[in-house]
Amino acid sequence: MNRPTISNVRAMEILDSRGNPTVRVFVQLSDGTESSASVPSGASTGENEAIELRDGDVSRYAGKGVLRALSNVTEIIAPSLIGMDAFEQARIDRLMIEMDGTENKSKLGANAILGVSMAVARAAAQSVHIPLYKYMGGVGVRRLPVPCMNIVNGGQHADNSVDIQEFMAVPIGAPCFREGLRYVAETFHILKGLLKDRHLATSVGDEGGFAPNFSSNEDAIETIILAIEKAGYRPGEDIAIALDSAATSFACGNTGEYDLNKSGVGKMTSADLIALAGEWIKKYPIVLWEDPLSENDWEGFRTFTEKYGQNIEVVGDDIFVTNTRYIARGIKEGTANSSLIKLNQIGTVSETIEAVRMCRDAGWRYFLSHRSGETEDTFLADFAVAMDGGHLKTGSASRSERIAKYNRLLEIEQALGNDALYYW
Repeated sequence: MNRPTISNVRAMEILDSRGNPTVRVFVQLSDGTESSASVPSGASTGENEAIELRDGDVSRYAGKGVLRALSNVTEIIAPSLIGMDAFEQARIDRLMIEMDGTENKSKLGANAILGVSMAVARAAAQSVHIPLYKYMGGVGVRRLPVPCMNIVNGGQHADNSVDIQEFMAVPIGAPCFREGLRYVAETFHILKGLLKDRHLATSVGDEGGFAPNFSSNEDAIETIILAIEKAGYRPGEDIAIALDSAATSFACGNTGEYDLNKSGVGKMTSADLIALAGEWIKKYPIVLWEDPLSENDWEGFRTFTEKYGQNIEVVGDDIFVTNTRYIARGIKEGTANSSLIKLNQIGTVSETIEAVRMCRDAGWRYFLSHRSGETEDTFLADFAVAMDGGHLKTGSASRSERIAKYNRLLEIEQALGNDALYYW
């Protein structure tokens, strides 16, 4: 039997969850299979992330159009991929990287390259009638991720008085994915009632979490814990807390100082932040902390991990940007004990898998993640199961671009039946 080859690649401009343009790519194979993939976009981005190509034409979408990226897909990438074996994902991704020729994919655009990479993987899976998670992860994959649900937004994801970007509820004590999702969805709705009782806003931020003006960052944590209890769950046993400081967003350049100005706390040193984190870890049921220091504060990150890494998962996002070059340095220096994994931070499926492999080989955890600007594409849900990472963040119990991923995971769990695994 002849293996299907790529027969056509095309792209179009669509809108993401923030109403900004992004790229959707369609790939057709010689056996008639056609698939598509849509590319997310971040707001809180690391300086070493792969570059999403924008047009810069202020007369269209305030310069955020992606027509140049589309042109690169159809005029440069597509002609080189026509006739290639659709199952040679690594070779296809490597060819696109070579055609781009830059360190950060700034020539063709990571949005153009990733859209093709994801669409090829999905088309290949469809061609052989294998679910995407099994195509990418193997027939033995069966672990569902613990949903780290973002229920309060702050930082760059909300216009409120909270410095910390994400407060997540983590159903560590649930027996299965669907029950874990229920635990945190119920907590989300109870939290809404608590906010209403306090006459606080119940509007949501970019990732679907509530974005009220709490009196302090700790007030946000304590209100979440109250919501967990009122929902009938035990904080720290049934549901724990995860935080994403996104500390680069309030760092004062490379001075080693941080300005928590949204909450009115003011300036703190790296040592101050680390000490404050220690107080919170003792006081609250925190199991994971992402980007507690800025992307350039490697020494602060290392100190944080030395102090607290035996007790919690310390995740690097902006500091590692899903790039094996930076993850390798982090492993060598003991910077963290986990890396966030985002497909569009590095720009191809193959490179993302390599970042996961590096973490796994080092005994690190890895935390699969969406972006604040998302689409209804559910590729991430399948990818999280394929990579067997154990936990995922993909937003709150609101906004359909987030719910789509959760619903896909429910489908996967049902398909796996009694073979499905779930544990923190």
